[in-house]
Amino acid sequence: MSKKLIIVILTILPFVLMLGAIPFVNRIEPIIFGLPFLHFWLFLGMILTPLCTYVIYHTEVRREY
Repeated sequence: MSKKLIIVILTILPFVLMLGAIPFVNRIEPIIFGLPFLHFWLFLGMILTPLCTYVIYHTEVRREY
């Protein structure tokens, strides 16, 4: 895959993770790490969003040099 495609995917992924999937994960069961599934999903999104931003930033920095 090209770097541009990776950047586009990593840019769209947090939006899909947080907004697009909410109707599908809006349920109480299963309980994961003591959290309802929706809370776990949102927590996972809070972890993955900065990771996506980090990868995008370092991909762009390497492209400039």
